[in-house]
Formats: sequence, structure tokens, C-alpha cells
Amino acid sequence: MKRRIFLTGALALPALSQPALAAFEVSRSREEWRAMLTEAEFHVMREEGTERAYTSPLNDETRAGSFLCKGCDLPLYSSRHKFDSGTGWPSFWQALPNAVETKPDRKLFVTRTECHCRRCGSHMGHIFDDGPAPTGKRHCINGIAMTFRPA
Repeated sequence: MKRRIFLTGALALPALSQPALAAFEVSRSREEWRAMLTEAEFHVMREEGTERAYTSPLNDETRAGSFLCKGCDLPLYSSRHKFDSGTGWPSFWQALPNAVETKPDRKLFVTRTECHCRRCGSHMGHIFDDGPAPTGKRHCINGIAMTFRPA
């Protein structure tokens, strides 16, 4: 019995020694995020939810300009990289340099690539390998997580 307790504790030690999740440059408490975002924005940006397709006005935005993170105003995407993917979400073939970070998302039955704002960690959407040249990538982004700034 004592050996089992020792082994269980020994196996748990590596997990405890893992570094804490990276802190973001812009950091807010859950309560602060809730106060500044609508319920739908909070669900997408802080709980990695997804807005319904074709519900964001940014899907149809065609003016020149930048798409910014709604959580911290970091420019994430340029209108030059936007394209109509026919999916119902704003789509881009690349992000601006040093704007988004990625991580594996295994919530569904397949591993996807989740992307989030590198400055505040807000969930933006997912990146797929079915986009146009020159990258072949499709950044499928929740419009509710962004604002648009005309050029």
C-alpha cells in the first residue's frame, strides 16, 4: 500500500514541475473580461467558442484596412490578405507578423490548429490547410472577436 502511494506521488511530480501557462502582455481577470465583453464575445474570445456562420458583418467587409483584436486592439489581419472562403466567417490567407499564436485544438474528433491573439490570448478561430496561394492556409476567424479599422 505504501509503495502504491509513493509511486502515485512520484508520477504526479513531473506534472507539478511543468511551467505555468505563458502570461500574456495584456492580462485581465475573468471578471474584467466579462465586464468589457458581451456574453457572446466572452464565449468566443475567452471560452474558445464559435460564432454562427454568416452572422458577422466583418465577413462582408471589403474596405482597405486592418482587423484588430477586440480584446486589446492589436492589429491581427490586413484586408490585403482577406478572401471570400464561402464558409461564413472572415477568412485570411495569413496573419500580420507577430500577431497570432497557435496551439493544437483536440476538442472535436480531429486535431485542428487554434489561433489566438499573441498579446491578450483571446481566441480568434482556426487555421486550415485549404486556403489560396501563396500560403495555402485559411485563417477562419470569428468576426465577433475583431474590430475593423479603415485605412
